[in-house]
Amino acid sequence: MAIIRNICLQFPSNLSNAKAENSVTTGKILRHSFCPPCNTITSNSNNRRGILSMSAIYHGIPRKVETVDGMNVNGIHVEEAPSEEANLENESAANVSLVTRLHGRFVEGRFVYRQIFVIRSYEIGPDKTATMETLMNFLQETALNHVTSSGIGGEGFGSTREMSLRKLIWVVTRIQVQVQRYGKWGDEIEVDTWVDAEGKNGMRRDWIIRDLCTEEIITRATSTWVIMNRETRRLSKIPEAVKQELVPFYLNRLAVAPEEQDCEKIDKLNDNNSERIRSGLAPRWNDMDANQHVNNVKYIGWILESVPIEVLEDYIMTSMTFEFRRECRQSNLLESMTCPTARVMESNNNSKNKNPDLQFTHLLRLQHDKADVVRARTKWHFKLK
Repeated sequence: MAIIRNICLQFPSNLSNAKAENSVTTGKILRHSFCPPCNTITSNSNNRRGILSMSAIYHGIPRKVETVDGMNVNGIHVEEAPSEEANLENESAANVSLVTRLHGRFVEGRFVYRQIFVIRSYEIGPDKTATMETLMNFLQETALNHVTSSGIGGEGFGSTREMSLRKLIWVVTRIQVQVQRYGKWGDEIEVDTWVDAEGKNGMRRDWIIRDLCTEEIITRATSTWVIMNRETRRLSKIPEAVKQELVPFYLNRLAVAPEEQDCEKIDKLNDNNSERIRSGLAPRWNDMDANQHVNNVKYIGWILESVPIEVLEDYIMTSMTFEFRRECRQSNLLESMTCPTARVMESNNNSKNKNPDLQFTHLLRLQHDKADVVRARTKWHFKLK
């Protein structure tokens, strides 16, 4: 992630009005530059959206930042630029205000963190809609920026300051994602995230994804997290000092209703009850994250390696539940295993019930000793032609 130099993250006192303040007139084209006389600014007004191109310096490298109607694009949030007649002093103050919100903004009294993304061409699958991996990347990015922008972020990958002092990191133990609809290429989506306590020694993080245009909720997700020592790789209790950092941000709200939460045990697959096995899956260097283990999103692709091709072509994944069992390193080889469950429903596309057409159980395991890495359950509906 790019680091902004010589800027301290500060937030204005009235964040609830941020969205209204940052809206611009339909079709209006703005011009602004962080470091004049940087790059030439170009704009396009083919439709109702006004496009603003801006240049910011990240470690001395110019980087374009695009906005649509003054709102943040791909997680970057900027305000309306001051007029060209504004003096340099006011322009400098406006620049600082712009940079402080580069990652998104807080809403609902700083309990909810919000970002806006645009679905890019390289984030869609063969049917021109976002993939499950894309959605998981949006969730992860919003969560990390939530910690960074809250003012309690430490040196680690999503760790707080007190966690960094104690060499502690967060690890996810379970995550459930429900998809009502996948966004299309070019769609703008809005991601909200918040946290709450989970039992005596865990944290829950929830997300909601909306279609920015219609405000329809298209994805809900919930997850549980525990703390690990980054050197010993052993789980740790949450120190009291860390709890005190987190408590002011706790929000008692569920993204996934209790009756829809997938809390059932995920059965373990083996060589006898697995229908399909794909061996020899090797993590690459780019699959590793800043905590020196395989990024959680990478597991999705490996799980799908053992799903029948006709399922990938004719069905759409509507739910995925992960249960993380152990870390995976670059030196490990993995096996992907898939088996349909006993609860496979007959296809009924005219019905509005939520029963899946297909349901699978999955396992990723280490190839050398057969130890579980991830257990998963997926639900699929037949694609409407």
